Amino acid sequence: MPVEFKDYYDVLGVARTATDEEIKKAFRKLAHQYHPDVAKDKTTAEEKFKEINEANEVLSDPEKRRKYDELGENWNHPERQATQQQGGFWEGPEQGSEFHFDGTGFSDFFEQFFGSRGRPSGGFGRTRGDGMGGETFAQRGQDIEGDILVTLDEVLHGSTRTIRLQRTDPRTGQSTMQTLRVKIPPGVREAQLIRLAGKGQEGIGGGDSGNLYLRVKFAQHPDFRVRGADLYHDLELSPWEAVLGATIHIPTLDGMVSLKIPAGTAAGRQFRLRGKGLPTGDETRGDLYAIVSIQVPSDLAPEQKVLWEQLATKSTFNPRKTS
Repeated sequence: MPVEFKDYYDVLGVARTATDEEIKKAFRKLAHQYHPDVAKDKTTAEEKFKEINEANEVLSDPEKRRKYDELGENWNHPERQATQQQGGFWEGPEQGSEFHFDGTGFSDFFEQFFGSRGRPSGGFGRTRGDGMGGETFAQRGQDIEGDILVTLDEVLHGSTRTIRLQRTDPRTGQSTMQTLRVKIPPGVREAQLIRLAGKGQEGIGGGDSGNLYLRVKFAQHPDFRVRGADLYHDLELSPWEAVLGATIHIPTLDGMVSLKIPAGTAAGRQFRLRGKGLPTGDETRGDLYAIVSIQVPSDLAPEQKVLWEQLATKSTFNPRKTS
């Protein structure tokens, strides 16, 4: 079954020649705009947020972006179309069966070219039994895998998701649809496999069905980076806030909190907010680290430039002075 091509550059509103920094800025801007926690129309925002995350998942990864750019150049060629139609198949008891997931947060396009849809995650088990025609073998169905996009809020609180799994037999054209409930446990980790027992390929000769495994991928957050159970936030300060000190508000997964910035704060300094990270699995949470960067104004009005020149003239600070 052909899938719809996704123009990820168009989703993020950037040119195909966009730099990594331009892609990062475009993602952060759109992610803030469509984050379900802040958008008024949450249903529309949630779908848009997933689409933005998918585009960023590909374009922010050099290897995936290279593969995507090569794919785009040959998208309409006959040999590429043949590859598309083969991408969703895997060899199993029902050879050529095709699987489509709905509700995992990723499109069929992503699953086919960048995800793990249809990839076997286990072999066949065989158990011996006696049948009317003599000795027979019951064969266990094959395990299948898919990806599931999980938000940091789900990592923090856990959730129950509803997904749909469509199986199509290309020999008959018949499709069956299953609706499955997936429990996302608090503290789930990136790349962790969530197992749905018996929801894989059906067995043969009375053999057990295989399992369905959903591989967790974290939705990228516009404010945080994840390292284990810790979160990292880029704290942008104006020069005067860094020099004079200030009390500012920064985001956490629990809401905004106040942070006191002491006078003379340098770029690169880290402020640690204990227990504001992700669950660790033992009823504790990791930490949130706010990393300071100094934002220098790029466009100065003439009167502002005069003030900066006066400051430079009167300042006794000289970082290039050697003793």
